[in-house]
Amino acid sequence: MIVLTRFRVTADRTDDFLVRAEAAAAVLRARPGLLSLDLARNVDDPDLWTLTTRWADVGSYRRALSGLESKMVVVPMLSEAIDEPTAYEDPAFVGDNVPRGE
Repeated sequence: MIVLTRFRVTADRTDDFLVRAEAAAAVLRARPGLLSLDLARNVDDPDLWTLTTRWADVGSYRRALSGLESKMVVVPMLSEAIDEPTAYEDPAFVGDNVPRGE
């Protein structure tokens, strides 16, 4: 499962955003089921940022957001994200949760 969360961050808020994003990333990196995490800035629109995470499954992602530390650090940052769907599943598992081609 991939979670793609985008943020609109003006230049005057970038330093504060990076501090909070790195703190959130540290919390998420400690959670079971996290496969990868990338924080990136758009090259064409420098106010657009993304936090992209890959999880073993949807349950791992949901559990990662449920702990006290996540509620204090990660959730407040995520609440500032652009309001759009963020969770994507591997097309190999769409429909029946059984890998295709096997």
